[in-house]
Amino acid sequence: MLNTAGGITGGDRFTIGASVDRGQLVMTTQAAERAYRAKEGAGQVTTHLTVGPEGRLHWLPQETILFDGSALKRRLDADLHGDAAALFVETVLFGRLAMGETSPEVDYREDWRIRRDGRLIYADALRISGDSGTLLAPVAVANGARAVASVVYAAPDAEALADRARDLLPEHAGLSLISHDLLAVRMVAADGFDLRAGLVPLLKTLARAELPKCWML
Repeated sequence: MLNTAGGITGGDRFTIGASVDRGQLVMTTQAAERAYRAKEGAGQVTTHLTVGPEGRLHWLPQETILFDGSALKRRLDADLHGDAAALFVETVLFGRLAMGETSPEVDYREDWRIRRDGRLIYADALRISGDSGTLLAPVAVANGARAVASVVYAAPDAEALADRARDLLPEHAGLSLISHDLLAVRMVAADGFDLRAGLVPLLKTLARAELPKCWML
């Protein structure tokens, strides 16, 4: 996927939709997304994904970078049917460290809703609004990390892969096996480079495949 606008700012609205039945679909982005300073309102990105029986979907966008003064609402809705398998990742970087943005002021909201056969199996909401450095500093929150990733794997083999996936996790990450066919991971890191170093082995294991080449550049 390519955002020809070059980034997201206040008032922008993006909607992404995709579906797969008996087959496999891998979706990624050409480069990192950027959320610029918002003068009026928040930019919104809404994603709707559907996976039918015997289908498999990998939702693997690259990082979203939140600039100082940015406001972004991101929502992911997924409907799985039968034995559908899906791997989802969303990654956010707070500020541009190379530009000295170590504690950007942001308003970031992320909501997930995943259903299987119409039943809600996963819901998650994250909001960081204000001075991100201060909000992420407590040990019980992110211990000063500037990069955060959320990973969900919903598939019949989730339980079988859980121990292998857990063994791959870096120090600042945790895995929860929610049910036999659903696991979730939260990972934090000092920067995007360290976060990706922890994510790539995990995603390759859960995907049972190599990642898109843009992830390896």
